[in-house]
This record gives sequence, structure tokens and C-alpha cells, in this order.
Amino acid sequence: MTNLAGVPYYILEFGDELVYFTPYTITLFLLALTFTIFVLISMPERQVDIAFGGDAYTTKVISVSEMRFRRFMAIACGLASMGAMVTGDIFNFTLFTAMVGITNVGIVAAVKSPHVQNAAYQYGLVALSATVPLFGGAAIYAAATGSLSMIELAKGALPAVPFVAKAFLVLGVIGEGMAPFYAAKAEMFRAPGAPYVIMCSLSSLLIFLRVIEVVMLG
Repeated sequence: MTNLAGVPYYILEFGDELVYFTPYTITLFLLALTFTIFVLISMPERQVDIAFGGDAYTTKVISVSEMRFRRFMAIACGLASMGAMVTGDIFNFTLFTAMVGITNVGIVAAVKSPHVQNAAYQYGLVALSATVPLFGGAAIYAAATGSLSMIELAKGALPAVPFVAKAFLVLGVIGEGMAPFYAAKAEMFRAPGAPYVIMCSLSSLLIFLRVIEVVMLG
């Protein structure tokens, strides 16, 4: 059990599904929780555009309806990230990862800017395509080992996980917002309203850190 980034402090089972806390997963969970609380209590910043070569500048004001929607999506993104950090089930991990991709699009989808909405649309296509290898990898895990439990995979008693399953899982996570497909998000950051937009980067980073542990199992 030591290859689970530390001996589990606690394992909570829900039938065939479970969550577990190790020094690694609880650190990632607390980071996601802290930033989600920060998003919940903070007000969005006002983005300032400055004219190049002059003193002119404009301040973008976020409407109440837009702010509420984006805050809701940012909180949902944080909750999905927290779930992905502590789940002990491969399928649930892929499900939470897909939810992170969806909420990332939702965080900026309400912005009334053609550039931002076009970028969100392009990223949405990438994230949608990434679900194929993401869930395909989970299916291969189940077919090859007969289990989706990370705890069982860590014990080493199950058949070895095929390399293609791990590769599909990593490719799916990459498509949900990590490099090189992260370039599809670049224009999204022109959207005003930190800390909501920052949640896109943080959630993608946390998912990537967790998948490193996941593919080391089995």
C-alpha cells in the first residue's frame, strides 16, 4: 500500500466505490478546498484595458447575472476537483475529470466577448474529444484487471494494467486542459473576473498531479 503516495489515513467505502486519504491526496484535496472557499467569498476583479501608446483605459464591469453563473461554475469546478483528488475508483476519477473540463468551459461561457467565447468553443471541442481516450482508458482498466479500485490495484494481486490503458488515461487528462492542448485555453484568459478564471488553471494542475499517482498503480 505504500505506492499510494503514502499509507492511507482513512478509507471510506460506498459499496464498490471508495475514497481514501493519503498524505498526497489530502494535500491536493485541501488545496482545492481552500481555493474553492476563496472563490465562494471573494468578489471578481475588474479587468482594465489600457490603450497601447496612450493614457486611455477602460474598466470592464461584470454584471450580477454573469457573476453568479461564473461563481457557480467555479465552485462546481472546485467540488469536482476535490472529488477527483480523493476518489479511489478509476471510473469516478475519469468522471470528475470530465466534469472539470465542462465547468472550465462554463466559467467563461457567460462572458460577452467573441474572442473568449470562440476560445471556449474550441476548448470545448478538445475537451469533448478527450473524453474518448479518458473513458476508454477506464474501460481497459476494468477489462484487463477486473477491478476499478485503486486500493486493489495498489495491492499488486491483480493482473498488470496494460500500458495502453495508462496512456489513454493520461491523454484524456491532457485533452482536458494540460499541455500541449492547453493552448486552446489561452484566449479564455482574456475573460475578466479573477479568481474564477484562475480556477481553470488550478483544477487542470490538480488533475494532472493526481493522474500521475493513478497511472503508477498496477
